[in-house]
Amino acid sequence: MPLAPLHFIIGIEMVKSSLIGGIIVFTGLLWHGVGNAEKSVINPVEQSEDQKVLVESAKCLALNMYYEARNQGTAGVLAVTAVVLNRVNDRRFPDTICGVIKQGPTRPSWKDKSKRFPVKHRCQFSWFCDGKSDNPKNKKEFDRYIEISTAILTGELPFIDITDGATFYHADYVRPSWARTKTRTIEIGDHIFYRWK
Repeated sequence: MPLAPLHFIIGIEMVKSSLIGGIIVFTGLLWHGVGNAEKSVINPVEQSEDQKVLVESAKCLALNMYYEARNQGTAGVLAVTAVVLNRVNDRRFPDTICGVIKQGPTRPSWKDKSKRFPVKHRCQFSWFCDGKSDNPKNKKEFDRYIEISTAILTGELPFIDITDGATFYHADYVRPSWARTKTRTIEIGDHIFYRWK
């Protein structure tokens, strides 16, 4: 029987985690079986609010996978994803996936003061405010990340945090000053991961 979401509270407890043998395991969402229910991630008009939140969260996560780790291999993609999910669980960061990924200062539009835009090169994830298009050029690869992110968020793909609770990372060719104030957890691909001390 297909699974259907019972509860998807993105703003409060989108992803729950538990500590098992020193590894954080993300348990995802609460689910229950519902007759012939099928996942509806195609037609936003027919989606419930919970499904819309799921689709938007999966898209944000997939964009982050694509722009931050597509050259890193599977472990690198999962490690970058773990940082996002760890931040969602940390009260010092926004409590939604899209909120974490889009975090950073904003400025009002010069045309319409009610619209706000990210300040260039000041976001937590650089691709979001680098001034370039956020539309992936490799649609096939992006679609793969959509599938992976949806499977993680629905609990269809079990997720284990391989970063040991990291909430920060940087490329190995830079030395940011903030790294001295964090505990290094692991290096995967071209990224070095850290958590709070």
